Amino acid sequence: MELRFPLILDGATGTQLQKRGYTGGKCAEQWILENPEVIVRVQREYVEKGSRVIYTPTFGANRVKLESHGLLGKVREVNLRLAALSKQAAEGRAWVAGDIAPTGLFLYPLGETSFEELVDVYTEQAAALEEAGVDLFVIETMMTVAEARAALLAVKSVSRKPVFVSFTCDEHGRTLSGTDVTAALVILQGMGADAFGLNCSTGPEEMLAQLKRLREYACVPLIAKPNAGLPQVLDGETVYDCPPTEFAALAGEMADAGVCIFGGCCGTDEGHIAALAEKLKGLKPAAPAPLHPELLPCATEDRVFLLDPGVACGEALPCDEELEDRLSDALEEEGELITLSIEKAEELDNLSDCRCMLTRPLCIRCEDAELLEQALRIYQGRALYDGGLPEEKLLPLVKKYGLII
Repeated sequence: MELRFPLILDGATGTQLQKRGYTGGKCAEQWILENPEVIVRVQREYVEKGSRVIYTPTFGANRVKLESHGLLGKVREVNLRLAALSKQAAEGRAWVAGDIAPTGLFLYPLGETSFEELVDVYTEQAAALEEAGVDLFVIETMMTVAEARAALLAVKSVSRKPVFVSFTCDEHGRTLSGTDVTAALVILQGMGADAFGLNCSTGPEEMLAQLKRLREYACVPLIAKPNAGLPQVLDGETVYDCPPTEFAALAGEMADAGVCIFGGCCGTDEGHIAALAEKLKGLKPAAPAPLHPELLPCATEDRVFLLDPGVACGEALPCDEELEDRLSDALEEEGELITLSIEKAEELDNLSDCRCMLTRPLCIRCEDAELLEQALRIYQGRALYDGGLPEEKLLPLVKKYGLII
């Protein structure tokens, strides 16, 4: 599949369903299956107005969300049926993107979920969407790096199709979990995301400011899928204050900031997509242009760092039971990196316990490729490697986890 830009996505699903009778009494996925003509009509209208990609209505069709609504063991069935409705709506005139969204679970130690559990949940859904024959995948409305990483690894384990990733953030570029979206970009594009961007949260004007920040680090096309402004409650009904013409007005500036993929989130409808399509006629988005391509883009889970390629990894801290105290002392000293030596599988629990303490980029010393990979699944940033493993052992980890060697 060849992606041609500018590429126009669809508009809102949830607020469109609400206009057509969905009251929230049951999960949206079940309501859609009981009222299939509604989603088909909504998505056909998007395609008719210019959408070239429509999202499957599978936002909450992962195991965690479905089971919370009493739908046990239904992941495959629900995803297959919902994807079929989108393919029916597309009629071959638009690509169908398998939609994957947050589970709402938090990774230990902030929550009780392990990273491997997240990967397992997302793999089940991704496999069903791949079986359904989607053309690409979109991992959207992400709020934590851990869920986005788990979802991306899951998709890539079952498919070779393009994968878009988009986060939701506030006007300062921070997610609900405190991650700066520039860090999320560096981590996810390092892991092979084909496009990265923002959706939901804000209207076009507020989102543009964050897209300009992202362009300084982006090596992949950027995505902009804002809300139709900010929601207001009038006479008990939620309405959005950004009409189609105003919504599309900043598309040119977004394209100059590297946005190649455009769409609408909450509050948008076929009119917003039509306005976007008209505004984007003849427009050529700017190519990705990182501000400092000569530097190494590393990231903790929360923050991005640009390091000199000659940065010294320094003395390594043993990843033993004293790691918390050692990290506390090391972080009080000056330095650009935290370097950890990992020699035994038992030490991975110590890394997991202290993961949130890593406020500087992590460099790992390890002479066992399998052990190194396990450490990269625990650490939720983009790490460096300093050791003696041969290139053939390291390159798969570079591709899969964005490891910098």
